[in-house]
Amino acid sequence: QVQLVESGGGLVQPGGSLRLSCAAAGGDFSIYPMAWSRQAPGKQRERVALITAAGTTHYADSVKGRFTISRDNGKKMVWLQMNSLKPEDTAVYYCSAVVGKTDYWGQGTQVTISS
Repeated sequence: QVQLVESGGGLVQPGGSLRLSCAAAGGDFSIYPMAWSRQAPGKQRERVALITAAGTTHYADSVKGRFTISRDNGKKMVWLQMNSLKPEDTAVYYCSAVVGKTDYWGQGTQVTISS
């Protein structure tokens, strides 16, 4: 089973940038699609970015052009580069390993966009 630990969240002004990191341990990281999702207060968790084992990326419309997901299989790391941040990007961000039909989640990292 894969374990995930996110880091890099914080408080940023609108228009700013953040880079989230996700470190993986256990499992066969290189074969898993990896994803970033977020959950704002009172809202359902939504997936914002996914990267396949081969490196193909997919983004939610709300973040397309602003967020970039990447991975390094040798380091067992996934990143989410977030640019042009907006107040509506405020949420807890979660990294997940997609194993079949199951997401294995990290504990999340808080991202707050506010002036």
